[in-house]
Amino acid sequence: MAGPALSRSPQDESLYIIRGLTKVYGEGPTAVHALRGIDLELPRSAMVVLLGASGSGKSTFLNIVGGLDEATDGEVFFEGQELTAFGPAELTEYRRNSVSFVFQFYNLVASLTARENVSLITEIADDPMTPEEALALVGLEKRIDHFPSQLSGGEQQRVAIARAIAKRPKVMFCDEPTGALDSQTGVIVLDALDQVNRELGTTTLLITHNVVIADMADRLLRFADGELVEDRDNPHRVAPSELRW
Repeated sequence: MAGPALSRSPQDESLYIIRGLTKVYGEGPTAVHALRGIDLELPRSAMVVLLGASGSGKSTFLNIVGGLDEATDGEVFFEGQELTAFGPAELTEYRRNSVSFVFQFYNLVASLTARENVSLITEIADDPMTPEEALALVGLEKRIDHFPSQLSGGEQQRVAIARAIAKRPKVMFCDEPTGALDSQTGVIVLDALDQVNRELGTTTLLITHNVVIADMADRLLRFADGELVEDRDNPHRVAPSELRW
């Protein structure tokens, strides 16, 4: 990946270094300040949960760090390169090779099987898993030739996770991945994310409105009115199966 290089420093141990991150939509008195100068460092291989009400800035933060949106001001460094200085081609390379996304709605192709949906990614990635490996990692090895209409909501979300991890990303961004699921099914999906994080070391940033989910994370970030109002480590990370809501 091309991009402006930084001199090496102790901060390079962090996967992301974020300084003064600001996002403003519009101008003048009607301007919306979605992010108000976020300062943050995120380590490799962590499970990070982002909490906050709608409009708090957490999705805007995820979109900028994920390379889907541009900051108004501030800097984001990824592995010693300034992500906020990347041009369109460099951002495309970053999204293609380094990060993956899982959303609340599964975005599966209805006419393709689980295997074929995952193959959409493996066919363009540089060093992918096989679809069979990715689906087995989320417990769907017996449903590999089923179409989305033949799968439950939780199974469809796990196919979406398998598709996201198949290219072996360094970072996975999850925006309300259990928002459309009941609690029992949600725990199964969270267990798949937890397994990916633990076994592959994939840094995982997970947005949720559900405060209980923070108990499975290494780190909690809470947003309010565009500001980071809480940033704390969780010394007793619990398994998703122990979560109750």
